[in-house]
Amino acid sequence: MDADSVKHIRLLLVDDESEFRNTLAKRLRKRGLDSLQAADGDNCLAVLADHAIDVVVMDVVMPGMNGIDTLYQIKQQYPQIEVILLTGNANTQDGVEGIKHGAFDYLTKPVEFDHLLGKIFQAYDKIISEKRQKAAEEFKTRIEQQMIATERLAALGTLAAGVAHEINNPLAIVNEAAGYLKALLQKRELAEMPHRATFEKALEKVENSVKRARAITHQLLADVGKRERVVVEIDLEALLTETLALIRREAEKKGIRVQLEAEGEAAPLWADPNQIRQVFINLLSNAIHASYDNSEIRVYIQSTTAEAAIEIVDSGIGISRENQGRIFEPFFSTKSPGEGTGLGLYVTREIVEKFGGRLAVESTLGEGSRFSVIIPNQIGFSDDGSGTQ
Repeated sequence: MDADSVKHIRLLLVDDESEFRNTLAKRLRKRGLDSLQAADGDNCLAVLADHAIDVVVMDVVMPGMNGIDTLYQIKQQYPQIEVILLTGNANTQDGVEGIKHGAFDYLTKPVEFDHLLGKIFQAYDKIISEKRQKAAEEFKTRIEQQMIATERLAALGTLAAGVAHEINNPLAIVNEAAGYLKALLQKRELAEMPHRATFEKALEKVENSVKRARAITHQLLADVGKRERVVVEIDLEALLTETLALIRREAEKKGIRVQLEAEGEAAPLWADPNQIRQVFINLLSNAIHASYDNSEIRVYIQSTTAEAAIEIVDSGIGISRENQGRIFEPFFSTKSPGEGTGLGLYVTREIVEKFGGRLAVESTLGEGSRFSVIIPNQIGFSDDGSGTQ
């Protein structure tokens, strides 16, 4: 083992004979290996609680908690630590008992120094080997999960293309019918038609909804990157107010109040309104789903000339710590089967990051969640459609 590797070994010597410990520590130091010391089992566990240790060299026979009992405690609390036992008893029973409890090896006193040093190096090599193996297994698992997600996304893309094509056909019929009705309204004989204004407003809603549906199908067909990107000046507060109107019925079913608060005069945001609206719809729908009945969701806007910050805060069920790192993965969902695809937050983050922004979450299980969206106000786009500042 080279000198640099030796320096990285974190060693603890445990023996009630201070002279033996000190002598051994000095000899180890000459070989480039520093160590901590403990006089008994209780002291050993106290040191381990305060310091990261790789290898423990420990006497079996000690006053109070003996080496075997201490070994058992170490393996229960710190299974990654390797323990080398030292015994002055010629009886091999102590060593056998130690191996059963997970000791790396046992040596008989008086111990030959180079032999002990070799065992320390072997124990450390085992730790490094297991860490590498674990890292390789974790990497393999991540790659397999990514491959599964990629295959699912590819299948979803094929399905989405077919669905989008089928949706476009009835959309064209609806749009044509709306246009025909709009043309009829221009006829002189309908000038005094009862409720004409209401009828015109309804037709306008139909036409706007067709436009929105077409924008969604274009995204499904992956046509966004091929056509000219729609980047316009957005009144963020007005866009959020419009979005809240779209999800109002969903919130009212649970008796949830949604409050919008804007700090100061909001600066205009330059982005694609359809995609930014989709971000808000996804986050607000999730907040409603996670909220308890008759609770409240708060939406905060804070805008500067540099960036727009939007926070959506609920006091609902929250997200566990282990799931917070996974909620943006494709197809990961904490909802019941049939209630979600696991793509909402994945798509949301993709949209936000495409505009050079970032999406973050803070959550406490049982207390609620806070999703923060930060989007730069000045955005340029590269040829591949990715956002750059």
